[in-house]
Amino acid sequence: MGMTATDLAAGLFKVLETGDPVLADRVVHEEFHNREASVAPSACRIPGPAGVLASSAWMRSAFEDLRLPFLEAIHSDDQVWVRLRMRGRHSGAFVLYKDGALDQVVPPTGREIDFEQIHVLDLRDGKVVRHEAVRDDIAMLGQLGVFPPKPAVGMGMLAWKVTGRASRAAAEVTIKAAQAAQTAVDRPTG
Repeated sequence: MGMTATDLAAGLFKVLETGDPVLADRVVHEEFHNREASVAPSACRIPGPAGVLASSAWMRSAFEDLRLPFLEAIHSDDQVWVRLRMRGRHSGAFVLYKDGALDQVVPPTGREIDFEQIHVLDLRDGKVVRHEAVRDDIAMLGQLGVFPPKPAVGMGMLAWKVTGRASRAAAEVTIKAAQAAQTAVDRPTG
């Protein structure tokens, strides 16, 4: 018996929390597309489980104890709408990209994040094939002290950029995401 639409959605977010490649194979369609990957390392734009595992590595490299608990899920036969919270502690560099290039790096603040998101998942062949989100990124950046800018956070970002730490952190995150994606490619399915 196949998984329900809500089970598939829960499985996708569990993969993001844990980086579980076996679960990724079970719930993510090989043609999966993440519309939100434009702010992530390029490996996150790879179709299928590989891109989801890369996204997981990217998010978990910035947020310790990442949790995505559901508040509500509504579904039809081919789509699931999920309202959830994103929670965790900002313990690593949060690296953001724009048009495939490094945009900004938020050095670890140690701050907790907890904000609401809505995700729309399209389903095909008993798996998640597409992801789109409505996130309150301003709330998250506010919780990190980036917007409106807190002087200490702004100075930290500037110091990281000037000293090259931001570029080094971006390179490390990019490598982690690519390695996570490669585990999906190298892993036999079945």
